[in-house]
Amino acid sequence: MTYAVKEIFHTLQGEGAMSGRSAVFCRFSGCNLWSGRDADRDTAVCRFCDTDFIGTDGPGGGVFSSATRLAEAIATCWRSIVPDDDGAQPYVVCTGGEPLLQLDATLIDALHANGFAVAVETNGSRIAPPGLDWICVSPKASAPLRQTSGDEIKVVWPQPGLDLTALRNLNFSHFFLQPMDGPNAAQSLAACIAYCRTHPHWRLSLQTHKLAGIP
Repeated sequence: MTYAVKEIFHTLQGEGAMSGRSAVFCRFSGCNLWSGRDADRDTAVCRFCDTDFIGTDGPGGGVFSSATRLAEAIATCWRSIVPDDDGAQPYVVCTGGEPLLQLDATLIDALHANGFAVAVETNGSRIAPPGLDWICVSPKASAPLRQTSGDEIKVVWPQPGLDLTALRNLNFSHFFLQPMDGPNAAQSLAACIAYCRTHPHWRLSLQTHKLAGIP
């Protein structure tokens, strides 16, 4: 199998339970809920995505002919930043777009062989392959939710049509509300704060990378 990757870069995780953790992000090209083209946004299942996942022209991006080659590129990115004597386990976040269109058990095994803990950030419309070390699901109101368990569920809020009470009963360890960015960001933040105050099972997640100016 080949893998189409928009970009590979080192950063700090900006959201959720792993916020602040040193990580390589592997952003896969393509999504099943939006083409990525602004012309198609109004008719997309997910209309609020803020990420460019079209093509393979980003830093470190490309079409990789095997899982081994992609895992090696991710490991090279990690080693270019983190000293060999640091001792921390390498950490990769597979994201998109929708990474589960491409991420498979073969690639997970290749990343494990390079010492990585492997995380995925998915819209939950596809079942995750076995072997992942961290599963973050961010459901979308008009899409089917098939991955109903994992480590964290991160709901971009508000989203009319999502039932937070029903989501609360799913098998996740962490439950986050994250304010929807955009022209109504202040109102979204206020709505998340109000809900988390009165429903303490949910916690507030902020996009700290944007606040700190981190890529």
